[in-house]
Amino acid sequence: MTRALARGKDNVIWLRERSLAMLKKDLILRNPLRLVGKETGQVLDEGEFGVVIARAGVGKTSFLVQLAMDSLLRHKNVLHISLDQPVKKVCLWYEEVFRHIAKQYEIDNTAELWETILPHRFIMTFKEEVFSVPRLEERLTDLTEQGIFFPQMVLLDGLTFDDEVRELLGDLKILAREQGFPVWFTAMIHRADGLDQDGIPSTISPVADLFHTMVFLKAEGRKIHVHLLKGSAEAENPHLVLDPSTLLIMNAS
Repeated sequence: MTRALARGKDNVIWLRERSLAMLKKDLILRNPLRLVGKETGQVLDEGEFGVVIARAGVGKTSFLVQLAMDSLLRHKNVLHISLDQPVKKVCLWYEEVFRHIAKQYEIDNTAELWETILPHRFIMTFKEEVFSVPRLEERLTDLTEQGIFFPQMVLLDGLTFDDEVRELLGDLKILAREQGFPVWFTAMIHRADGLDQDGIPSTISPVADLFHTMVFLKAEGRKIHVHLLKGSAEAENPHLVLDPSTLLIMNAS
């Protein structure tokens, strides 16, 4: 009887894990972000940079979190670095995006799914005025040498793209290649910013050569359109928008 109960319990656990695995695969396949990347759904390779460009309040952080969620569902470790928001606020972003995704796809076992992806996320904050690549490398060394966390993708939210940012990006590019992870940034632009011949805002244009993928979020009427300014040659410019109420990425077609 005891063995039968044990086997029954094991079967329940196996079925639950299989159900969660199938749910994750389904969410990955249905994610419109696959249209931005390669056939594998991966947008950036190790050491590459991507940036989400938009004016204030248009959806940069939400887009970044959705990039993270896609990687978390793939069991990849995501390090989210915020330079302008505390850990609690960043956590709320993830919870809100997850809640909207669960509602959109009518997911029932949200608690179990959430518990399986949380261990793959680590949030780190810095004050922008003290942030530097050596400080980041020191924090990363502490995490990895103690076996706490090994990032496979890094998000950097809140960096100011000023005249001195190229040196920092150059140092970070070296670190990303050495550590073997891609990095996504957000870049805030302003109404007065002009565009270069490739349609890239002047704020980011001087360092555009450092980025493999550039995503421009632009409010047009009541919709926020996702423009791929620079990206994989394997992907055509997809017709994506952000839902104005949830800021979730959607296929407009």
